[in-house]
Amino acid sequence: MKNTQYTIKLAALLLLSAVVASGCGTTNTAATMGTANASGTAGVTNASGTSGAAGVELASLRADELVTYDEYDDDASWSAESSTQITLNGSSASVSGAGASVNGSTVTVSAAGTYVFSGKLSGSVVVDAGKDDLVHLVLNGAEISNASGSAIHSKQADKTVLTLAEGTDNSLVDGTTYTHAEEEDAPTAALFSQDDLTINGTGKLAITANYKDGITSKDDLKIVGGTLDITAADDGIVGRDLAAFKGGDITVEAGGDGVKTTNIATDKGYLVIQDGAFRINAVNDGLQAENSLLVTGGNFDIVTGGGSAKAEKKQEGDPMQRGGFGQSRDSSAQSSTATTESATDTTSEDSESGSAKGLKAGVDLYIQAGAFKLDTKDDAVHSNTNIGISGGELSIAAGDDAIHADQAVIISDGVIEITASYEGIEGADIQISGGEINLVASDDGINATEGSESEEMTVPSGDMPQAPPADMPQGQQPDAAGTDETAAQQATGQQSGGMRGPGGTGGGGFGAAGNAKLTISGGTITVNAGGDGLDANGSITMSGGTVIVNGPTNSGNGSLDYDGTFEMTGGTLIAAGSAGMAQAPSESSAQASVMMTFPSTLEAGTLVTLKDSTGNVLASYAPVKAFQTMIISTPELKSGETYSFSTGDTEMVSFTLGESVTYVNESGVTTGGGGFGGGGMGQGRGQMPGQGQGQGRPGQSGSTGGSEGGEPEQM
Repeated sequence: MKNTQYTIKLAALLLLSAVVASGCGTTNTAATMGTANASGTAGVTNASGTSGAAGVELASLRADELVTYDEYDDDASWSAESSTQITLNGSSASVSGAGASVNGSTVTVSAAGTYVFSGKLSGSVVVDAGKDDLVHLVLNGAEISNASGSAIHSKQADKTVLTLAEGTDNSLVDGTTYTHAEEEDAPTAALFSQDDLTINGTGKLAITANYKDGITSKDDLKIVGGTLDITAADDGIVGRDLAAFKGGDITVEAGGDGVKTTNIATDKGYLVIQDGAFRINAVNDGLQAENSLLVTGGNFDIVTGGGSAKAEKKQEGDPMQRGGFGQSRDSSAQSSTATTESATDTTSEDSESGSAKGLKAGVDLYIQAGAFKLDTKDDAVHSNTNIGISGGELSIAAGDDAIHADQAVIISDGVIEITASYEGIEGADIQISGGEINLVASDDGINATEGSESEEMTVPSGDMPQAPPADMPQGQQPDAAGTDETAAQQATGQQSGGMRGPGGTGGGGFGAAGNAKLTISGGTITVNAGGDGLDANGSITMSGGTVIVNGPTNSGNGSLDYDGTFEMTGGTLIAAGSAGMAQAPSESSAQASVMMTFPSTLEAGTLVTLKDSTGNVLASYAPVKAFQTMIISTPELKSGETYSFSTGDTEMVSFTLGESVTYVNESGVTTGGGGFGGGGMGQGRGQMPGQGQGQGRPGQSGSTGGSEGGEPEQM
């Protein structure tokens, strides 16, 4: 599933084997993800049991603790001699054996036992047995159609097991309206069970649900096997307390949600998938759990809302589009629901709004294994709380975020290929310790944010000067009173090409740093972002792994953007993008980095190479988009050593690396990193070819050497 535009070729990215080994081999000490095992455990914890800065406690989910399959769930065997045979004859039926009766076109099963159905019936099958009875229904070439209600309605039993006999085709069809639909506990699905329902066997079942849902259990629903083809006016498959799958070949065309649970009780509403093949085309959500969703295997092809192409188009990197986050965007496990709760019923009821997500959970969402192809109008993978991914292969095209959690996103393994998204990965606390991630985003690539209202502010470029960050080197602080310039000169300068210096040492954004955090300790990440590449409304730490950022081409965003600090202690980082908002890692970083600013924008595909004094190549990369800055940090960079940047075969500049962050242009080392990612203060950096660079006030660019208030050089 590798996207060819992201394949990092040796000619494009040449990293020394020692560098790559040191980056990819770093152990994640901040977080560990539960790995696959026989019991299907998934969980994310760290030493303190929380997920880091956001203080989110992530539960450990085990499939065998959430769902138990007994012998009756797995047993699809039956014999004619030990069962009641029911032959369907148009508007009536005949019964051979005990426990069932016929009244007109209704067949009623009233006792425990095995009942085998064959033939065609224009009517219904009703299970009305004892509360402790196990009722086993076998569809052996049965076609049941009821114009005024459910085709099969299990009113009472301890459990109903529906077996699809080997080699048979079966069908259920309900009516567009139901008799007595207004009554309490009235059925709402073509196959409806008031109690536990299990489907097994190897046969086929086609369900046409004209009224609402295809299959509904008001208790636990388990699907063990069979081929199900469901077309539903509303939801395809619903389990109130639990929906669990460990097999089956399932196709759903749904006017509402594909597969869902609805119980809002804290110990109910789980959706657990251990295996099976799923093809879901839903107007609303694909897989939705009112509580937590756990996937430990299976194959998934899910389209929601007509796919990502149906999403409202958002301008690339537009701050106006950065609205509604978290609960405001999806206030319950299903934004399409209005929650009702009483002493006897704790379920959410549909009100059909526009939520069209691929996988969605009200609490935690864990992907441990499986192959996913998701094409969604809304978020592809969404949780109102936390997301953990410890394996699997995900191919995602999303109309909104590809992966979004209101709290924590923790990725420790797996292959994630995001070919389209508004924002690639979003959460308040993002931790990546392994796996392979390739993503395309029209806005931010990876965005750690708490969703403050500041995201929705519209601040024209250069119109809001700010106080500089506390760790800006002395000599770069702007004149607080502006005594050397008039306000008019400042305003004029702020509209020029050099209005915003690249923020080397401070944070970006329009306010104080928040608590959101991005932590990278392993894995391979490639970002192609129209907005910021790596963005944190708080801080970033990187201690391992390899990160490649193809950042924005507009000056209103940067390949890196953070409000607090970016502590670089290990791993390999290459980030290319525009110059207007460029930031490098923080001066306090233990690992050295260098930011090269080119005199003009370079074309996509221009090869940039960083070499040491012996000609040894540390990094070589050709960005997939136009760029003017490139930031490189690897463990091989050593303070006091001499390095050079080349474009193509031409050496551009040779320089001596400083202690932590070194800023370089075509003339050599500059006096510092300048403004703080959009503040427009500190050192201006000219945007026109030939402009110099130096220390200046807001909106100004100076010549190399920091001539204060210097005019841009003429072309």
